[in-house]
Amino acid sequence: MNDLDKLGDYFSSVTDPRGDRGKMYNLQEILVIAICAVICGGDSFESMSAFGEGKKDWLNKFLELENGIPSPDTFGRVFSMLDPIEFKNAFTK
Repeated sequence: MNDLDKLGDYFSSVTDPRGDRGKMYNLQEILVIAICAVICGGDSFESMSAFGEGKKDWLNKFLELENGIPSPDTFGRVFSMLDPIEFKNAFTK
């Protein structure tokens, strides 16, 4: 297991604000894709989704991506519901 394999573990303390109904994507995977996209210059939910699609083969090396890459709308919904303090605390670890 390398550091990328562990990246999602840093966000395991972040409460998933979504209900179980219709939840298609793992929260830690959404956060890892988003952070990687932003590090690479992404600045919108659209760029997060596009990054995921463009780097899907690479991301599949350490993420399951059971249902593929989330849409921009999914990134937006998830980030609008996250507790910002909880996310900040996990991110700064």
